[in-house]
Amino acid sequence: MLNGVPPILSPELMYAMMKMGHGDELVLADGNFPADANAQRIVRADGHGVVALLEAVLKFLPLDTFVEAPVAVMQPVGDDVAEPPIWSDFRRLTTAAAGRSIEFDCVERFEFYERARNAYAIVATGETAIYANVILKKGVVAPE
Repeated sequence: MLNGVPPILSPELMYAMMKMGHGDELVLADGNFPADANAQRIVRADGHGVVALLEAVLKFLPLDTFVEAPVAVMQPVGDDVAEPPIWSDFRRLTTAAAGRSIEFDCVERFEFYERARNAYAIVATGETAIYANVILKKGVVAPE
């Protein structure tokens, strides 16, 4: 453990975020997502929810300001709800972290899987909410 680092962030996740460059993507995946089948690198966060993990990740990972939508979510399929309730938490947290309203890219399911396969890492969580998968595009860390 370290001062200032939320205990929900494992050493493996911090290492992955540190190694990511500008434009690399990180997937926070719910418990139903086929993370192992799609990951180049997998980080386990079993027992944790996506919202708590997203809040902690956004303390360290800047969102890309050079793209229109630095956040992507999976488009609901068929008769599922138009906008899953958990997305309001995603919007609240990303807006607070960026200090501005953040555009979300709503991506078709199989396109989302393809983006996940190309992501730097997938974080497999124990989240039970449906459509609680989110892709974050890393921005530039500004000099202090």
